[in-house]
Amino acid sequence: MGENKNKQKKERVLLTAQAKEEMKREIQGTKKYIVYFIHWMFRSLVVGSVCGMVGVVFHHLLEYVAELRAEHAWLLYLLPLAGVIIVFCYRSCGFEDDKGTNMVLDSIHDSPTMAFRTAPLIFIGTLLTHLCGGSSGREGAALQIGGSIGSKFGRLLSLEERDRKILMMCGMSAVFTAMFGTPITATIFSMEVISVGIIYYSAFVPCIISSTIAFGITSLFHVAPTRFPLKIMPELSPLICIQVIGLSIIVALVSILFCSAMHHASHIYKKLLKDPYKRIIVGGFLVIAATLLVGNRTYNGPGMEMVEQALTADVPKAAFLLKIIFTALTLGAGFKGGEIVPSLFIGATLGNVAAPLLGFDPNFGAAIGMIAFFCSVVNCPIASIMLGLELFGAADVLLFCIACGISYVFSGYYGLYSSQKIMYSKLQAEFINRTSK
Repeated sequence: MGENKNKQKKERVLLTAQAKEEMKREIQGTKKYIVYFIHWMFRSLVVGSVCGMVGVVFHHLLEYVAELRAEHAWLLYLLPLAGVIIVFCYRSCGFEDDKGTNMVLDSIHDSPTMAFRTAPLIFIGTLLTHLCGGSSGREGAALQIGGSIGSKFGRLLSLEERDRKILMMCGMSAVFTAMFGTPITATIFSMEVISVGIIYYSAFVPCIISSTIAFGITSLFHVAPTRFPLKIMPELSPLICIQVIGLSIIVALVSILFCSAMHHASHIYKKLLKDPYKRIIVGGFLVIAATLLVGNRTYNGPGMEMVEQALTADVPKAAFLLKIIFTALTLGAGFKGGEIVPSLFIGATLGNVAAPLLGFDPNFGAAIGMIAFFCSVVNCPIASIMLGLELFGAADVLLFCIACGISYVFSGYYGLYSSQKIMYSKLQAEFINRTSK
């Protein structure tokens, strides 16, 4: 009897010791999470604040140069000179062969140091390109600026390689948010675009904090977020789903044309013109010639005005093709900026033209086309759905999901960023680890 009591007593003591040890481990684990959160809260606040301010300045300067370009048509004829200045700046800073946004992806994949001088170079290069009428966007530049700022802070804080990568994603999220006013899209995009099929969830908290801070700063300085209210919201039905699927397939096929045009234009320029000065001068004159042939300035600059028109009225039938040509001529020659806003232009105008052929409203078709085209060229379906939510609201989110899913599959392994890694097959659960075409 006494032996049983002693045995039970020992068991209770052992259980109590185990419980104390378990509680100790839980407390240590909780402390670890608290320390993690505090560290990343500080880092994200700093990067988000700096990138938010840079983004505000960049946004206002781009708006200013757009006004100058509209007021002074003769600025178009200075595009070759602007190109010479861009090449001179890059070569003076040691960038013989700038890889654009691919350089950011390479830095995250393979861990080479991303030089801070990338930020001022792409800043100046994009402003000059927009000022003189080159067809380029701004979000690609935002990713490069944010990535270089994040990389610089990572080095200043002597962070490990994995943490520097997260700070780069924070910077990308913050400047993207400042330029477009879409913090959720910017956060998911920065996590999703690096390796298709793998999302860097460890970067979610830092990126959403940086994006939120940048969004708050832009609001403080009265930078209005990009929003497009839709006049017509079709009711969900089997017919509209089939129509959206048809449009998404068309969009995906045209996205392959766009990606191929962008890659081949750069290759042809480099093959025919080895000297980057000659290359960018010829590119500038080609854009001028194309503008004179078209007879208007619709396809110069980023083209957000045409996106708005496609969502509210009719657009020229060949608008999407002409934008592909202008953008390939501009960026292929070495001018700076990005491909995302031109992508939205192409998708919106294509959707506006193709939707009536499938039997539904052209303005709603423009919205579907814009989101589906974005998804096709960046291979980021979740970020694309978030973009639809932030730009148009949640009323038609299911149709946006269908459009993104279909366009993601039918665009194959093409993409704007040749350094983007596609980790898993789009057709089956298979690890493929290849770069986009």
